[in-house]
Amino acid sequence: MNSPAPKYRRVVLKISGEALRKANSLDNISPEIVRNVAESIKAVHERGVQVAVVVGGGNIWRGAAASNRGMDRTMADYMGMLATIMNGIALQNQMEQIGVETRVQTAIEVKNVAEPYIVRQAVGHLEKGRVVIFVAGTGNPFFTTDTTAALRASEIGAQVILKATKVDGIYSADPVKDPTATRYERITYTEALSKRLQVMDAAAFSLCQDNHVPIIVFDMNQPGNILRAVLGEKVGTLVTDSVADEGVAPQVAGPATDDSRTLPTLQTATV
Repeated sequence: MNSPAPKYRRVVLKISGEALRKANSLDNISPEIVRNVAESIKAVHERGVQVAVVVGGGNIWRGAAASNRGMDRTMADYMGMLATIMNGIALQNQMEQIGVETRVQTAIEVKNVAEPYIVRQAVGHLEKGRVVIFVAGTGNPFFTTDTTAALRASEIGAQVILKATKVDGIYSADPVKDPTATRYERITYTEALSKRLQVMDAAAFSLCQDNHVPIIVFDMNQPGNILRAVLGEKVGTLVTDSVADEGVAPQVAGPATDDSRTLPTLQTATV
């Protein structure tokens, strides 16, 4: 029996920094967890899906938390950007150890370890079958890596953002604190904003809404969930323009049918 074709041709996977750290461990980055993430990405990549990754840095440093303790917010956020670079390099190392060619692109210049972020070059890498890891956020303080994921997805023409979390979707309240909390299978951007659901920040939701980029929020600790989301199976919560919108995107084997999500034709760098 033939495997089902992926529903999405180009995706942005958003991974929090905390997800790369083992609970109750002294190590900020767990090589075992990073390897598992790399293996999950490889399973998607092998289906012919173009994968870009945005990583957070909260396992090492959180700028907002440091600011609340009296540090200048701008400096604290720049330190957080450096933390995401460390996570990105760790992921690149594991990806390439399992045979997946990878490029790290950074929004702030660190030329000895990563390329500068250039959208045409990023798209060129994806089209050549490389995984691209975006680090250093947007390069600006006061913006989260959720906003980075929304921005990069919009820039490269990704058809969906896969937000990997520790819970199996978006709930009406914190399910740990409120046992009556209900999980949404599908919700609109407007509802997510109006109900102040703390899964992504308002800037990220608004940017996705303006550019019609759907978001799938799911539990990354369940093996195979990233691949299931890419294949179009019902995983987690879908955030989209309309609760009736199934988020249908072009399949790998066929032409694009959704004009708003057609992959861009760009003059790409030959690197």
